[in-house]
Amino acid sequence: MTTELKKHLSNQLAEAQSKYIYFLLAVAASAIALSVQRTTGQSLNWKMVPLGIAVICWAVSFFAGCRNRAYFSSTLYANAALLQIQDGTHPDVPKYPDAVKAASEGVREAAENNSSMANFWGHLQFRFLVLGAICFLVWHIIEMMSVIPKTN
Repeated sequence: MTTELKKHLSNQLAEAQSKYIYFLLAVAASAIALSVQRTTGQSLNWKMVPLGIAVICWAVSFFAGCRNRAYFSSTLYANAALLQIQDGTHPDVPKYPDAVKAASEGVREAAENNSSMANFWGHLQFRFLVLGAICFLVWHIIEMMSVIPKTN
């Protein structure tokens, strides 16, 4: 595989991941807004507990998505710094082989940690989004059951 093709595939993957994370962020924010809209004017009662849990889950999902983006950006920054170090153009790293090697290892470790954390937050984002949807459905079923006419 050519270097240009590898770069193209890497860019495509990063773009797809970003779109996916932003889509999940939008879904979580929309779900919170829908919950607020559906309950405006209602008084609080115990039947709303599953909805409250759903909103908390969606808020955690949104936060996790934001953390994912922050760690993703940090990973990109570390990778750019690593390329500068390896090229000998980083302003803070002397051009001595031992210094380049030490700096490269440290920055590579940081990039791997950032990537791992971005992955963690991305998985958490999806899990809490789904958990919120399940809680919302439980709330909706409870609401539907409360309006079923009772027969004698």
